[in-house]
Amino acid sequence: MNIILLEKVANLGNLGDKVSVKPGFGRNFLIPGGKAVLATPDRIKEFEARRADLEKAEAERLAQAQARAELVEKLSLTIAHQAGEEGKLFGSVGLPDIIKACADAGVEVDKQEIKLSEGSIRQVGDFEVAIHLHTDVIASLKLAVVAED
Repeated sequence: MNIILLEKVANLGNLGDKVSVKPGFGRNFLIPGGKAVLATPDRIKEFEARRADLEKAEAERLAQAQARAELVEKLSLTIAHQAGEEGKLFGSVGLPDIIKACADAGVEVDKQEIKLSEGSIRQVGDFEVAIHLHTDVIASLKLAVVAED
């Protein structure tokens, strides 16, 4: 299936690229999500007419993501959770806990933006959590998990 990308997609291409993808990926993710359109002759002409507007919108999204990244980089969050003697948590610190802590600090992050590379946090300690705000912008959030009194 040949498509034209309407925005940059990680590991696939940039705005305006004509790429070939598996039909399911195009039909179920890219096209409904507004990330791509089918590469028919009519759609190619339509895309070329809208290209400047799409590039401007993409530049605005990138600028917003960079501004949010600066806010996230400044944050240093502390989450208190029940823990045992050896620093092992009763339960874990996951996405909802991180989202709530960020919201309390005044920075909104989405569930899809947070990437916990090793899964939920199950130990007391200091961690760096990757926040993917844009395909080109990845911020690092400093997170300290401490034992609750």
